[in-house]
Amino acid sequence: MRPERLNPIFVSADSLKGVGPGLARPLDKLGLSRVKDIAYHLPDRFAVRRAVAELNEASVGEQVMVALTPLEYRSSGSPRAPFRVMAQDAAGTACALTWFGRNTGWAKKTLPLGEKRWVAGRLGQFGTLLQIVHPDHVTEDGAVALGQLHEAVYPLSEGLTQNRLAALVAQALALLPDLPEWIDPGLMARHGWPAWAQALHEAHRGEHEAARDRLAYDELLANALALMLVRESGRSRRGTPLVGDGRLRAKLNLPFALTGAQQRSIEEIAGDVAQEAPMLRLLQGDVGSGKTVVALSAMLLAVEAGAQAALLAPTEILARQHYDTLSRLASGTGVNIALLTGRGSLRGGGRARESILMGLMDGSIDICIGTHAIFQDSVTYRNLALVVIDEQHRFGVGQRLMLTQKGRRPPHCLAMTATPIPRSLTLAQYGEMDVSRLDELPPGRQAIDTRVVALDRIEDVIAALGRHIAGGGQAYWVCPMVRESETDDIAAAEARYAELKALFGEGVAVLVHGQLRPEAKDAAMARFASGAAKLLVATTVIEVGVDVPNSTLMVIEQAERFGLAQLHQLRGRVGRGTEKSTCLLLRGETLSEVARERLALMRETQDGFRLAEEDLRLRGGGELLGTRQSGDTPFRVASLEQIGRLLPLAHDDARLLVERGRNDGRNDDSVALVGERGEAARVLLYLFERDWGVQLLRGG
Repeated sequence: MRPERLNPIFVSADSLKGVGPGLARPLDKLGLSRVKDIAYHLPDRFAVRRAVAELNEASVGEQVMVALTPLEYRSSGSPRAPFRVMAQDAAGTACALTWFGRNTGWAKKTLPLGEKRWVAGRLGQFGTLLQIVHPDHVTEDGAVALGQLHEAVYPLSEGLTQNRLAALVAQALALLPDLPEWIDPGLMARHGWPAWAQALHEAHRGEHEAARDRLAYDELLANALALMLVRESGRSRRGTPLVGDGRLRAKLNLPFALTGAQQRSIEEIAGDVAQEAPMLRLLQGDVGSGKTVVALSAMLLAVEAGAQAALLAPTEILARQHYDTLSRLASGTGVNIALLTGRGSLRGGGRARESILMGLMDGSIDICIGTHAIFQDSVTYRNLALVVIDEQHRFGVGQRLMLTQKGRRPPHCLAMTATPIPRSLTLAQYGEMDVSRLDELPPGRQAIDTRVVALDRIEDVIAALGRHIAGGGQAYWVCPMVRESETDDIAAAEARYAELKALFGEGVAVLVHGQLRPEAKDAAMARFASGAAKLLVATTVIEVGVDVPNSTLMVIEQAERFGLAQLHQLRGRVGRGTEKSTCLLLRGETLSEVARERLALMRETQDGFRLAEEDLRLRGGGELLGTRQSGDTPFRVASLEQIGRLLPLAHDDARLLVERGRNDGRNDDSVALVGERGEAARVLLYLFERDWGVQLLRGG
């Protein structure tokens, strides 16, 4: 039964009072498309305010609630200038209520001159003047104000306010039904976990650790169960055993000898694909460890066995890079390799695309490289027996399942990731996939000279960048965000790009960030990859999949804002050729102890697996709240610390549920979840959007 028929929390968010087209857009930006998404949009923190009669009772930086009387409105003609309401407290102490980019009409209506209002927010200072920037609340009712002294603070998007979102959360929580329990009663009792609906209510009311743990466990159980169902379904189906004779692999045009880790991984893959059960293996390789060669070896083995192979890349530019690299390496094999992306083939437009589709259908094309286009309905393969998925974390399991329908039998699957993942998180992200690790770098790779430079020396860095470009080199400059913020000092890619373009001249620099249209982003990347542009200014959109060997300088601005794993991936964009490369980490004036330790580790080691483990150690303990910022995991509720602590329990529980379904007395090979807990687990899979797991169930 579809979940929408079970209860109202699965219906669209626009069923809630007050949600029209105008509010639907900011909700959608937060991923809140259904009522249950709003119920699970947990607070990042809780604001604890102190009610004060006069401002001199409070300290700068403190969250306060104070009665103020507006006296004057101040604004200028510039749209970037702040709008201020000058006010005073009962003792006559002045305070500015300040908004950036806000509707001045709203502020004037809410704060009429001469009328007392209760104002909540963080007390700050601008010069000698006290101020509250973007007050959290303005109310004329003192009783209401006192009710806002302890309040949930939610992640927002433009167009949403805390009050509006809190009201929607209250509506969503009021719709929570009584659902059958999917957690073993004994486990709930041992941990003191509340029932599901009660846990959600408590998580929105305060820092209730048991409630948060219970919800995190639910998410981990749903993920473990769905991944286990994928694995179980694969085991019950028969793939195509692939045994190659080595004739094509012997003709590979390799510029270097294989490392021991590459040889070991190739042997592990060959052993897997020789079996009838479809392979499901993860190839983890640090930056520059040679994953592409291992993948090509596997695909050539499939071709030797009379089958076809496909490589799925997350972006068109990465697909084109793979096409160029694999075509060069396999140039002496005679293998026919084609590129297929959402906007056509490598050249020739629609006619070339039709030719590729025919070649895949009749088997004359051996290897297809492309984006999601390679598993669209219009693409048919004669005998697809191996699929390689690059940067696998960018693709949902549902997309991978679509690929398994493309072969006459389920194809073997090799997933690759260039992001070193701590062992404790591999199970959470990939389930019971077999893992091969490339933990050696090919010979000849030079260490990247990594230095930490204070941001106040930025003029020296820009001068060095100019000399580097004048000498024929190329460089990256990475910023933490796209545009400037009036309330934060995070470097903006657009502003930095404008400055560097003015210094070095039109056409020398290009800009890339996630908000650009795909065509504009691809054009900028193509100019840089070809050498026409010498400087690429970007956000972390270049973290993965950019390969320009001539680029030997990386500048990361405000590096303390990035996690270790992300810094390591960014640094890996240089050091890809034979020339010595340098990475400059520009740091701000004030550093936390964690940030200081991060930057020291970046100087100390280039071992991505060690950095990933250290990143988990530095971020994993964390606070109970703020978990959405805690790292690269596929979870919205569970924090890194909760994953490490609760995942083993959830994994064992999921295995028990699947084994009960396997042993339910049926003779077919399909997968089932049986009993009351099994039926409840179906709803759990929908709650956490693991509905691709339900698709694999008998009767799902």
